[in-house]
Amino acid sequence: MREQRKRLILSLALIFLLNILIIALVQTAQAATYRRGSSGQEVRTIQEKLIRWGYLEGTADGIFGSRTEAAVKHFQRKNGLTADGIVGPATLEALGMSASGNAASSWDSDVALLAKVISAEARGEPYSGQVAVGAVILNRVSHPSFPNTIAGVVYQPGAFTCMVDGQIGQPVADSAVRAARDAINGADPSGGAIYYFNPDTATSGWIWSRPLIKVIGNHRFCA
Repeated sequence: MREQRKRLILSLALIFLLNILIIALVQTAQAATYRRGSSGQEVRTIQEKLIRWGYLEGTADGIFGSRTEAAVKHFQRKNGLTADGIVGPATLEALGMSASGNAASSWDSDVALLAKVISAEARGEPYSGQVAVGAVILNRVSHPSFPNTIAGVVYQPGAFTCMVDGQIGQPVADSAVRAARDAINGADPSGGAIYYFNPDTATSGWIWSRPLIKVIGNHRFCA
């Protein structure tokens, strides 16, 4: 009788703990996913980013409606994501937002996004040239003429060729991840540049007018 009672108590305790775990998992999943019908500050932040980068018109009202859903789908298609109109972990990462909300995840997201651009834009370049491309992005974050986040700079319309030709979706080189970390930690072989270009492939006459700081590999880094 006593053993049966112990087993019953143990079973009830396990069921209770399991229920708590399920509730926590559901809440985490809900917190990290935004779709039509969602509302709040996170939705407003999503809208503000989409407006700033030209995917959404109007004001950020914090309500995830049909217009926001369409803008999210447009953003997803442009960035090689499943165009379902749902802002889950992958889309949050692309937007430069942390799915979990903690500082470590935010830092990891910045490294991942920066590494994708470095790999796409500077694959095959000397390591210092890869770090320099990352530094240019971070220099823009600090510059008053550009958005003040890594994601904002990266997704600014027309800013980087890889965002137009689809190279951003290619596998990321290990060296690009290291270069991203070095750039975020303060390394800047570019000498403070806010622009770079390959003179063999550049199609803009304007970019040649920028004051040259240095040349690394195939890229000219400019002020």
